[in-house]
Amino acid sequence: MPRQLTVLALSLSLAFGAAHAAALETVHADEAQAAKPSLREHYTKYEYRIPMRDGVRLFTTVYVPKDSSKSYPFLIQRTPYSAGTQHGGELHYGVDFMPQSIGPSKEFQEAGYIFVYQDVRGRYMSEGKWQEMTPHAKAQLTAGEGNESRDMHDTMEWLLKHVPNHNGKAGIYGISYPGFYTSASIIDSHPAIKAASPQAPVTDLFMGDDSYHGGAFMLAANFDFYSAFTEEKNPTPLPKTWNRFDYDKADGYDFFLEKLTLSNILGTLTDKQRALIQPTIENDSYNGFWKERNIAPHLKNIKAAVLTVGGWFDAEDPQGPLTTYHAIERQNAGIFNGLVMGPWVHGGWARGEGKSLGHVQFDSKTSEYFRSKIQFPFFEQHLKGVKPAQPISEVTVFETGSNVWRQYTAWPPAPAKARTLFLAPDGKLSWQQPSGGAAFDEYIADPRRPVPYIAYPATGVPQEYAVSDQRFASTRPDVLVYQSDVLEEDLTVAGPVTPKLFVSTTGTDADWVVKLIDVYPHEYPEAPEQRGRDVAPPKLTMAGYQQLVRGNPLRGKFRNSFEKPEPFVPGKVEAISYHLGDVNHTFRRGHRIMVQIQSSWFPLVDLNPQTFVSIPKAKPEDFKKATQRVYHAPGQASGLQLMVLPPQ
Repeated sequence: MPRQLTVLALSLSLAFGAAHAAALETVHADEAQAAKPSLREHYTKYEYRIPMRDGVRLFTTVYVPKDSSKSYPFLIQRTPYSAGTQHGGELHYGVDFMPQSIGPSKEFQEAGYIFVYQDVRGRYMSEGKWQEMTPHAKAQLTAGEGNESRDMHDTMEWLLKHVPNHNGKAGIYGISYPGFYTSASIIDSHPAIKAASPQAPVTDLFMGDDSYHGGAFMLAANFDFYSAFTEEKNPTPLPKTWNRFDYDKADGYDFFLEKLTLSNILGTLTDKQRALIQPTIENDSYNGFWKERNIAPHLKNIKAAVLTVGGWFDAEDPQGPLTTYHAIERQNAGIFNGLVMGPWVHGGWARGEGKSLGHVQFDSKTSEYFRSKIQFPFFEQHLKGVKPAQPISEVTVFETGSNVWRQYTAWPPAPAKARTLFLAPDGKLSWQQPSGGAAFDEYIADPRRPVPYIAYPATGVPQEYAVSDQRFASTRPDVLVYQSDVLEEDLTVAGPVTPKLFVSTTGTDADWVVKLIDVYPHEYPEAPEQRGRDVAPPKLTMAGYQQLVRGNPLRGKFRNSFEKPEPFVPGKVEAISYHLGDVNHTFRRGHRIMVQIQSSWFPLVDLNPQTFVSIPKAKPEDFKKATQRVYHAPGQASGLQLMVLPPQ
C-alpha cells in the first residue's frame, strides 16, 4: 500500500493500481492519440455486484472484448483504491465512464483479455467491513468481515458462470495493497486461477514493509499516506479525490521536529485521519495485532504459477516481495515460483522507461523490458498457452552498478558467499579483523538535532532518497564514516546485508542506522540533467557521489526480540545484528565502499528519545542526548556481512 503522497499524481497512480495509471492524469489528446482506436471500440464495460457466501456483495467492473469469435482468459485486480474510473480529475462509477487504458500494460489490452477490477470488501462500492491487511485466520469474524481467499473463490465461481467467452483460466495481479490482495487471494487457489503476480506486495507491515523497519516507525511515509487514506461508510463512490495534508511548511523535517512527540504529531490530524494510523503507532512491538496481519505463513496450497515483483529502491514495500517469494517457495512444492527485482521505486516497473532514478543511471529501459519481455509472456504462457520466446527464469534480477540483468535458479544465488567487511580504526573498511588501534569511535546523538535523510526540503518521501547522495551526512559529527580503499576490481554483492556491531550508549535506548554506500571516483562524468519534483536540484557532478545502496535502522530496544523490548545498561558493550535488506549491486573498479552509522534518520524514521519509554507516549522531557560508541577492537570487531559473488 503506497505510504506517501509526495507527488500526488504518482501516488494516485499507485493507489488505484497500475491498470488505471494512465487514466489518472488529464489527457490532452493530440492527432496521433485521436487516430488510435479507443478502448470503447474494442471492449464493453459491465458493472456487477457479486454475492459472497455470507451475502455481502462486492462491486466488480468487467471489460469484455467485443470480438466474440474467440475465448479469453480473465485478468483480475482486487483493490481498496477503487474499481471506478478517473474522469475529469475525479473518480466515477458507471458503465459510460471508460478509462484511457486497462490491464498491466498495452500488450494485454491489444492481445485481448477479460479485465476484472473489484472493490474489496468494505471499500468504495463494495459492501461489508474492511479490515486493514485482512487477517487470514482470524478466530472470530464480526458482521461483514471476510477472508480474501474465500472472497476470491466466490468471485471466480460467479465470473465463470455469468461472463461469456472465457477460456476457463484466470490470472490475478496487483501492486502494493493490490499486491497483498493478490497473495491473499491465491491461498487454497481456485482451480481456474493459473497465474498470479503479487507486485510490491504488502506482506508483514512490522517486519520491513510500510510501517516499521527494524522496530522503528516509518514516520514521514505513514503520516503522508494515512492523512489521505481514510475510511468511508460504504458502499459509496467517495472519496472522488485524495486530499493532501497541508504541512504549512516546505520541509517535513521542520514540521515533525517542531511537534517532536508522536502524540503531538497525531494531534495535527482529524479523528477520521487518525483512525487508521493510531493503531499502527500504538502497536509499537511485534504483537498479535501485527502477527495476525502477516500473510506469509498462510501462503499455502497455491496451485497457480507465481511471479513476484519488487524494486530495489522501493520506499514502501522493499521487503514484501522477498518475504513472499521465500514463503511461497518454502510452502508450495511443484509450482513455478518466480521472482523479479529491478532498479525501481514503488510500482516503477508499471510506468515509464525505468532508465534512471534521480541522478543514478541504469543505461536501459528496464521497465519497458519487464513489461514486454517478462510480465506479458508470463501471463500469455499460463493463461493462453503461448510459449515465450525465452523461458522465464525463476529469478531475474537487475544488478545495479554494472546495470545488467541476471538470471538465477534461486535467491540469493548459490555462488554468493558470506564475507565480513570490518570497521577499522581511522575510518577504514577492511576484509581483515582489526588487530590494534583505537577500540571504538563515538559521537553524541541529539534527538532535537537529528540527522536528516535527504539534503533538501520535502514533505512526504521523495522516492529518489533510496539512491541519494550521502555527502551531506558524511560531514556531520554525529555520523561515523568508514571507507574502503579504491577497488582494484569489481565487487558484486547479491543477497542480504547484515550489520554485526558491538555498541554501547549512555542512554537506555538508541537507534542504530547503518547505510551501505557506493562512492564514485573523483573523476567521473557529470550526471544528465534530471527535472522533476522527486529529484534533487538538476545540476550535479557525479564525481565523488556517495550513492546510498541500502540503509535501515534497528531500534536498539528490539536487539534481542521484536516482541519484548529491553533497555540498554548505560555503558555496557553489547552485540547487535539485524537485517539491513537485500541488494544486488556491483561496486565498480575505481569506486570505494562506504559505511555510515548514525542514530537518527529523520523524519523518514520517528525519533528515539534515547530513554527506555513507550515512544508513542513519550513526553518532550524524555528526549535526551546520548553518547554512542561503535567498537572495532579485537574480540569486539564490528562489521557488515555481505553475500559476495565470485568475479565474473
